[in-house]
Amino acid sequence: MLRHFLGLQWKSFYRSATFKTEIWFKILMAFGALYFALSLLGLGFGVYFIIEEMGLGDPLRVVNRYMVYYLAVDLMFRYMMQKMPVTNIRPLLYLPMPKARVVNFSLGKTVVSFFNWTHAFFLVPFSVILIIKDYAPLQVIGWHLAIMALIYANNFLNVMINNKNGFFYAFLALMVLAGLSQYYGLWDISLYGAPVFDLFYDSPWSALVPWGLVVALYFASFRYFKGHMFLDGGLAGRTSEASTEDLAWLDRFGNLGTFLKNDIKLIKRNKRSRTAVIMGFFFIFYGLLFFTGAIEAYDNAYWKIFAGIFVTGGFLFSFGQYVPSWDSSYYPLMMSQNIRYREYLSSKWYLIVIATVITTILSTFYLYFGWEAYAAVLVGAIYNVGVNSYLVLWGGAYVKTPIELTSNKKAFGDKQAFNAKTLLLTLPKLLLPIMIYALGDLLIGPWAGFGLVAGFGLLGFVFREKAFKRIEEVYKKEKYKTLLAYKQK
Repeated sequence: MLRHFLGLQWKSFYRSATFKTEIWFKILMAFGALYFALSLLGLGFGVYFIIEEMGLGDPLRVVNRYMVYYLAVDLMFRYMMQKMPVTNIRPLLYLPMPKARVVNFSLGKTVVSFFNWTHAFFLVPFSVILIIKDYAPLQVIGWHLAIMALIYANNFLNVMINNKNGFFYAFLALMVLAGLSQYYGLWDISLYGAPVFDLFYDSPWSALVPWGLVVALYFASFRYFKGHMFLDGGLAGRTSEASTEDLAWLDRFGNLGTFLKNDIKLIKRNKRSRTAVIMGFFFIFYGLLFFTGAIEAYDNAYWKIFAGIFVTGGFLFSFGQYVPSWDSSYYPLMMSQNIRYREYLSSKWYLIVIATVITTILSTFYLYFGWEAYAAVLVGAIYNVGVNSYLVLWGGAYVKTPIELTSNKKAFGDKQAFNAKTLLLTLPKLLLPIMIYALGDLLIGPWAGFGLVAGFGLLGFVFREKAFKRIEEVYKKEKYKTLLAYKQK
């Protein structure tokens, strides 16, 4: 049975409409994974000697003090990047196949995930060095097994967080509470977490406790998926009372107005798109980390231009970069009509521009932190409209991941369109303006850097027709690949 499941997974990979694109991204991701693994390997071999040389105390106790942060970052990173146990179970439900086997296979795939075994690059060399340095071998092994158990507990906890709203809100509340308490000095979570990790070394038998937690979380995940593995429940779409909206005032814009009406209705009626807009709104407050001087490392103009891009680009990053995935459910119907790509793309662009202008106006409170802070916001807005708006539309042609608008399985909606591919396409939008600013800053000064970034944004308006022409050509070239990708579930 396992061999049969593995065969199905392999066929779904190489028969995919995006097979060639996936190959290149997987190669690039492999290099990223290699760099990450080598970094952990270097940390595993070097952290003992670094702590010892700095005179911070017993290296193991120091690592234990900060292990709670290590696990918290691991869990947050998993939530953003790790794929959930996805198996195309709809056709399997018609076959004489036990549900338990299907669920066990799906959960088993997460056990061998990169997000689990990569931690061995840090833990194994660090544990070996501890033994070489005359730490008790049995106690080191107990500590090592306990930490690995907590990493696997993170794996199954992430499954529950992604699928049950109660787990997500509890996790979010705990993280916010811990972060605020740490920031305002109310209590240091590391002081309370360190004794627990010290116990794993002092009493090796205590490693049984986190392994018991792993088993409990596995069975909780197993029961959840098995309980939702039927057509008329977990896989069925949620129905609700239909409503109509006129929005006749947009008719004056012709076909452009029709597309804008569709987008407005899509945002208002679907959880996934509404969540993206709400998340984009909260990007406005991202600048507080950079403009208030609360974090010394961020108190420079390079980070401020980065913040300016984020503050005014919330909608652009949360909604814009998933064009045309938002329309994946009815994209084939749209392509069968007499629709010009230019009109379709222009409606998305105007939506991004309107949202950027609104967020720029809402961000005027940054004037309180000085003209330089608000200048970074204004420059970021100009650059987002003049450059990044075209980049997100261009990148959307290559991100052929359908979005299930009616999905209600996660607190933040279905995140199937958020993956390593979209993350890689986001990097140029963030790094390029910083490089442009650095050029102006190094040659003349800070305000020249701001001017250069704004100048590139204004050039985007000048070459708008050429930019749209090029983007339209890309969409036409990728049209049938996109249609084929959206048909796959």
